[in-house]
Amino acid sequence: MSSDATLAGIRIYPIKGLRGLDMPSAHVEPRGLQHDRRWMLVDADGLFLSQRSHAELALFSVSVGPQTLVISRPHCGSVRGPLAPSGPEREVSVWRSTLLAQQVSDEVDAWFSEALGQPVSLMAMTKRSDRPVNPEFAKPGDQVSFADGYPLLLANLTSLEDLNVRMGAPLPMNRFRPNLIVQHPEAWAEDGWKRIRVGSVRFRVAKPCGRCLVTTTDQETAERGVEPLKTLATFRQVDQAVNFGMNLIPDGQGVIRIGDKVRVSPA
Repeated sequence: MSSDATLAGIRIYPIKGLRGLDMPSAHVEPRGLQHDRRWMLVDADGLFLSQRSHAELALFSVSVGPQTLVISRPHCGSVRGPLAPSGPEREVSVWRSTLLAQQVSDEVDAWFSEALGQPVSLMAMTKRSDRPVNPEFAKPGDQVSFADGYPLLLANLTSLEDLNVRMGAPLPMNRFRPNLIVQHPEAWAEDGWKRIRVGSVRFRVAKPCGRCLVTTTDQETAERGVEPLKTLATFRQVDQAVNFGMNLIPDGQGVIRIGDKVRVSPA
């Protein structure tokens, strides 16, 4: 195994679609990084909200304390909710998955509903939430959070640098919303990765990540443009997907830290 990559960043997104949190370290769990996408906003029908339909979610920040979530948005103030949900369970839907989740609190729902101008509810994953990973790219028993499809997303800083040169106007890595940001000397080297080890934790590389219009959303202003999809489509399109980053599935648990070596195995 080679050790020519380094973990340069760790980011979690506690509530699906909201801003991420940079972390110096994180605990890898079967569903992904601890607290990553363990909460999700749903509409009155239980269908998930994301930046695809609600670009303004990029304006909301969330922090995770020992017992509480704190959510805020400019001009809307903030609200606190219990880390352990206290409301009833109900079925929710995210893409093709339907699973049980638990309401965080009436107070949080009221705040989000006013801030977004529609009835919504913040739901949390519990031990009863069962969401298997796509079996085409996973093993029996693999589970995922409220993420789009896979427990973690990895992106290479050098690949972003190459993309930015091609675009002419650089964009930040937060457009791609990765969990693990690695520094490898070769752009797009991650395309050939099958298995990696970050520190002491092993991962399977499931498949490339096909990108959507969320990448065109400025994560500071919620304004949309055409990049990076316009440029990515000129050299990163495979079939109907425009790829950037790699989806990962953990093969173990443990703590990873910025600065850890990323050891790559081709098989």
